[in-house]
Amino acid sequence: MIVANDWKDYEILDMANGEKLERWKDVILARPDPQIIWKEKTFPNKWKQVNARYHRSSTGGGSWQYEKKMPESWKIQYKNLTFQIKPMGFKHTGLFPEQAVNWDWMMDKIQKEKRPIRVLNLFAYTGGATVACLSAGASVCHVDSSKGMVSWAKENVAASGLADRSVRYIVDDVVKFVNREIRRGNQYDAIIMDPPSYGRGANGEVWKFEENIDDLVKLCSNVLSDDPLFFLINSYTTGISSTVLEDLLRLSIHKKGTFSSGEIGLPMTGSKLILPCGIYGRWEK
Repeated sequence: MIVANDWKDYEILDMANGEKLERWKDVILARPDPQIIWKEKTFPNKWKQVNARYHRSSTGGGSWQYEKKMPESWKIQYKNLTFQIKPMGFKHTGLFPEQAVNWDWMMDKIQKEKRPIRVLNLFAYTGGATVACLSAGASVCHVDSSKGMVSWAKENVAASGLADRSVRYIVDDVVKFVNREIRRGNQYDAIIMDPPSYGRGANGEVWKFEENIDDLVKLCSNVLSDDPLFFLINSYTTGISSTVLEDLLRLSIHKKGTFSSGEIGLPMTGSKLILPCGIYGRWEK
């Protein structure tokens, strides 16, 4: 497992009873997590500090309960990257802090290459990977079917002082966009994707991970340049092994390079506990 150890503005303070207690700079949030199946709190007193707690509803969804005053939104930093945070529906905050391990890996790969790198970021959400790749000197095509998420990504890019970098923002269904890029003859040196377990595209297109991911990886292999740098798949889909992501890449990418896969996670401060937070599969030059 690769663990995101380098945060200063984020940490897990405690985990118990299906909840994680997190510090996002100066704000303390309690959010549900299905991996936390133990009941005993390690630091019971820390739970008194919580600003807001997300409660799941038995009928689906849920809501935030605010226990102390806190801002509607605020910024946090990871190294030289800045992100806008705000509590939103389905327990999210607009950032997955465990992804810092992937940001570090991408930035290192891009910086060491010492040539212009074109990145395609699919299901790009609020742009964590987009900001990381831009900061490393790459140009990025950022694709997501949600107009609101793309707007948020623009805010994150600007907050990190990268608004003048080469970035294209596309609000579209990922499959339709990649097919258009193939017809145009456009190619990319690096591809990043973080597909949902289930989702709908800009025009109601249905996406199911198990049914659609193989076709998408094969499709994307057609927009890889002649000298590609990396291909990363990240997933939070329950029941899928990281080895499956590596296998998908092995079946679709026929370039010299290294394949790998595994889990990513977040440490809990003051303990040896690690929270598993999804899986990855990588091909790299």
